[in-house]
Amino acid sequence: MMLIDFEPGDYVRNPANKDWGIGQVQSIIGNKVTVNFENYGKRVINVENVNLEKISNETE
Repeated sequence: MMLIDFEPGDYVRNPANKDWGIGQVQSIIGNKVTVNFENYGKRVINVENVNLEKISNETE
């Protein structure tokens, strides 16, 4: 089981797709994290396949 170390409201980025911009976690269901990215819209990310990077705030 994968440990997800963020929760709704946290800011993340996808290191493999930095041009998506900063994303805000909307919901987490199992290993599926719904993130609303500033440049790419809402995406459902499977954290077993994509390593999201938690950032401490929106300006990072």
